[in-house]
Amino acid sequence: MLRFTLLGPVRMTVDGAPLPDIAPRHRAVLAYLLLNADRVISIERLIDAMWGHDRPDTARSQIHASITVIRKALRAAGAVQLLETRAGGYVARPEPGQVDTGEFTELVAAGALREALDLWHGEALEDVHAHYVCGVRELWNDRRLSAYERLAEEGLAAGRHDDLLDELAAQVGANPLRERLNGHLVLALHRSGRQADALAAARAYRTALAEEQGLDPGHAFVELERAVLVDDPSLRPAAEASAPARRSTFLPYDIPDFSDLSGRVAEVERLVGERRGAAVVTIDGMAGIGKTTLAVHAAHRMAGRYPDGQLFIDLGAHTAGREPVDAAAALEALLRQLGVPAESIPVTPAERGALWRAELAGRRVLAVLDDAADAEHVRPLLPGHSDTLVLVTSRRRLVELDGAHALSVEVLDEEEATELFGRIVGERARREPEAVGETLRLCGYLPLAIRIAAARLQHRPRWTVAYLAERLRDHRRLLDGVSAAFALSYEQLDERERHMFRLLGLVPGRDIDAYGAAALAGIPEEEAEDLLESLLDAHMLLQLEPGRYTFHDLLREHARSIAEDDGAVMRLLAYYLHRSRAAMDRLFPYGVAEREGVPRPATPVPPVRDAVEALAWLDAERANIIATAVHGPEICLSLLSLVIRPYLDRYAHHDDALTLYALVLQRSRTLGDREVQARALADLAWTHWRLGDHDQVDEHGRLALALYEELGVPEAGELRVLLEYAG
Repeated sequence: MLRFTLLGPVRMTVDGAPLPDIAPRHRAVLAYLLLNADRVISIERLIDAMWGHDRPDTARSQIHASITVIRKALRAAGAVQLLETRAGGYVARPEPGQVDTGEFTELVAAGALREALDLWHGEALEDVHAHYVCGVRELWNDRRLSAYERLAEEGLAAGRHDDLLDELAAQVGANPLRERLNGHLVLALHRSGRQADALAAARAYRTALAEEQGLDPGHAFVELERAVLVDDPSLRPAAEASAPARRSTFLPYDIPDFSDLSGRVAEVERLVGERRGAAVVTIDGMAGIGKTTLAVHAAHRMAGRYPDGQLFIDLGAHTAGREPVDAAAALEALLRQLGVPAESIPVTPAERGALWRAELAGRRVLAVLDDAADAEHVRPLLPGHSDTLVLVTSRRRLVELDGAHALSVEVLDEEEATELFGRIVGERARREPEAVGETLRLCGYLPLAIRIAAARLQHRPRWTVAYLAERLRDHRRLLDGVSAAFALSYEQLDERERHMFRLLGLVPGRDIDAYGAAALAGIPEEEAEDLLESLLDAHMLLQLEPGRYTFHDLLREHARSIAEDDGAVMRLLAYYLHRSRAAMDRLFPYGVAEREGVPRPATPVPPVRDAVEALAWLDAERANIIATAVHGPEICLSLLSLVIRPYLDRYAHHDDALTLYALVLQRSRTLGDREVQARALADLAWTHWRLGDHDQVDEHGRLALALYEELGVPEAGELRVLLEYAG
């Protein structure tokens, strides 16, 4: 098996045997791609990572050379597919267990701390030199130290203070300003009967901190120092055995009409069953998708496997008028649920966290942490090494939560939605299947919207399902509960994300890519892609195919209701025009002269490499281009028609062609532009001829011919031939 080591010198091995080294610069590029696995990294981002602002003139060619060398090395290892080229750059796709950084985070999350620390063979990226390395090395070394601190904490809790002394002293010597590490050393010395040495170690830390940073120790360290000084009994190791805690059950009510959502409960159970030790499963999805319902139902289903308690806390990240519950308050609530007396719960979050992990050690507990804001919100609440299961729900993808299994919840399919609606409504749903289908479509197959609509019907016995559907069509305010949930999600975004969300509400088309979003917002493509990915992680957007972003129908309406057009749709239409021209120049190079009249773009347009890419782009964007022409500003329509006419004709997109040419005709008549009017009429005639509609050919063709003859243009001859054929 091919394996990459980054926690030390950067190396590649196959079945334990090292592969020949590649040059340091190439190792730097490889390491950066692996650290950002499964994410497309552009050339510009790679250049910035390697050199920052001090980039050489040959930066781009050096990156290409590195990619070539890396591919050669991967080919020799039989893993050339690991590095893929995408339209936006490159993406590394290692398999689970191939990169030691990934294995480290998995082991740490599982509580196998000693095994995780044994993966290290020096500093992270030890022999790599690049602009990005210092920050990344500092981050990973901090993670290493945090893992060791947890390991020491567990050793102290287990009464192994004598065994830890030498290792703790060495770690403090290498990291003298690390407060938590110093605290562990002080406590280990005290418990070993060396009170004077413990106080001396505390003074040494206090002095070093003052000299190096001009700071005093934190409250927790000061309290520890005081407790050592007075030989506080609370510092003594816990008894070898303690009475088992009584079972605690705090799970909310399990909704009886719950549907198992395409077997997702079974998937949660499978994910949990595959893990040894502590398991963390994150359940993410958009507002109203049913995350909490799924987590609670799954917890009830699995309760028998966790006899020492089933806990629940609402972290309140999206509760109107309330700040999210912080770590200290959440830990206090969870400890109380475990049966810890109030007077035994420490004051500081760090001490509460340590007590929480100690209480869970040796127990089988299930905890539901509902409505987390982000990974940092729940990180202090995760268990150490124990047989505890934690289910975390969030509207954001918690990708930063190392070692967690993720389950993204999507909208219901039609069958599931129908079943849910029928369970709530009963017989009336079975009598009106077509009206039920329309109601579900208007609810966007979103569980919250379906429940709200079904509840209205349930409490109004004289209503039919058809009447409900009619009211939903005319009064979407009946789903105000959904809008309120969306509004809370929107408020959690930062200002740049909100601005992009509002602009996307203006887009007439069905979906958009990063280049289109960049044009819409008037920002660089990389910035637009980052914003789109952030909105995707926050479940404010969907991604039905790679690189393309769209809305859930109800979220689209919400975005549209708060959008304000600052010329964004005009920028988008101009982008479609100029990118279409670039694509057409590749796909129909013989017609370049016909497109010379199209003005050059004010800002650069992404290049189109070849005819294959040109056709793929036009196929992907055709419906969006036509929708923007129909619903957007009435500008450059004649130019757009001129540019994409050969594509629409060659690939038989005749309905779209008729829509566009009719728009151009209407606009040209309004402006009194007879030449454009003649061209639009002729295009309509030719398109109707393709469709075999000879009456329309004759009608539009004769009007076009009259204008052509009046204007004296050469196209009149071709049109006469067409009319003869049609006649």
